[in-house]
Amino acid sequence: MHIRIICVGKIKEKFYRDAVAEYQKRLSRYARLEIEECADEKTPENASPAERARIMAREGERILAKIRDRDCVIALAIRGKALTSEQFSEMIGRHMLGGTGTLDFIIGGSLGLSEEVMKRADLSLSFSAFTFPHQLMRVILVEQIYRAFRILSGEPYHK
Repeated sequence: MHIRIICVGKIKEKFYRDAVAEYQKRLSRYARLEIEECADEKTPENASPAERARIMAREGERILAKIRDRDCVIALAIRGKALTSEQFSEMIGRHMLGGTGTLDFIIGGSLGLSEEVMKRADLSLSFSAFTFPHQLMRVILVEQIYRAFRILSGEPYHK
């Protein structure tokens, strides 16, 4: 299975990069994981709602340019559907069995995802009602994908 994480911005802190790399290495025995970064926009401290919408739209255009028509798109959003690790694993398993070519997980920038990206998403997924830094969210997502494959394989990691 091919999984892509399309995200806004780069990871600046080494400890986040190291954590993502470790889970990416562990995951390699189950699936091919690719991470594609889109440039983020600078957000002024006192940005107006219109300016914030323009920033999200520009970041959204960059995200949408990376998505192919046949991809299954899962947008990470606070207001998305909450799943347990087991349910998340089952969802990935259904896509594997169903022949989904690529699962695209989308992580937005500091302002979130544009309406256009949300409309393109096949599923809006929430990991928590909390707000996480998008760099940390990348670590959490890769860990949960790895956990899902361990669950699918009947391995004890998820306990």
